[in-house]
Amino acid sequence: MSLESDLDRPVTHRRTARVLLIEPGGRVLLFEDSDPSAPGAPTFWITPGGGVDPGETLLDAVVREVEEETGLRLMPSAVRGPIAERTVVHGYSDKIAVQSETFFVADATTQEIVPAGLTEEEQLTVIGHRWWSLDELTRTERPVWPAGLPGLLAAVHAPARWPVVLSAAEESTVPTNQFAR
Repeated sequence: MSLESDLDRPVTHRRTARVLLIEPGGRVLLFEDSDPSAPGAPTFWITPGGGVDPGETLLDAVVREVEEETGLRLMPSAVRGPIAERTVVHGYSDKIAVQSETFFVADATTQEIVPAGLTEEEQLTVIGHRWWSLDELTRTERPVWPAGLPGLLAAVHAPARWPVVLSAAEESTVPTNQFAR
């Protein structure tokens, strides 16, 4: 059965570029996001990044997304990776997004974030942002996507291991039940 017939929600497929943006103290930037169509659903924390536009390279997408979402301008030469790749299914109340994600790493020169370039949809769903230490990530009970982010952060200083192949996963506010948890 297809996802559409199983769940009666439209399915989109997209390629995304995401970034582990690390500040000088070693903390990683995450955005608190939500599914406003699912009242009571828990919010979740995600790395900066998003869809790759037509004709755009993954590196171009990382640089553009970081500037839009954080106000930080990265030089393409400052972006390292890819550090990891995976396929993920995100089930929301109104849609299902099947994403092929590629993760990169970049150093933030400041902790000041100005998310002035968020899309209209992101302005509705993004609640805030914060810098997370590895210890905080390993202790939190809050949903953090990608699952296994602490392990991925441990690979930042081991480029010989790149790209880390992450398991296919489902990270959803309204589950699709397409992957065993």
